[in-house]
Amino acid sequence: MDEKKLSFEDAYKQLTELVKKMESGDLPLAESVAAYEQGIKLKAYCEQLLKEAELKIETLKVDPVQA
Repeated sequence: MDEKKLSFEDAYKQLTELVKKMESGDLPLAESVAAYEQGIKLKAYCEQLLKEAELKIETLKVDPVQA
């Protein structure tokens, strides 16, 4: 899966689903580790998108003409 093509909402949904699977305790160890690794990537991607949105909002606050 290429996180870079996901919307924030899709990435967050996938992250939430991974967490639910891991919390269920039904995944074998190897799958839990893979899910954790994927979750770390999705979390970082979501944080990046949020930071970009925050910077855009701050820019608009300072100079609304740039919109």
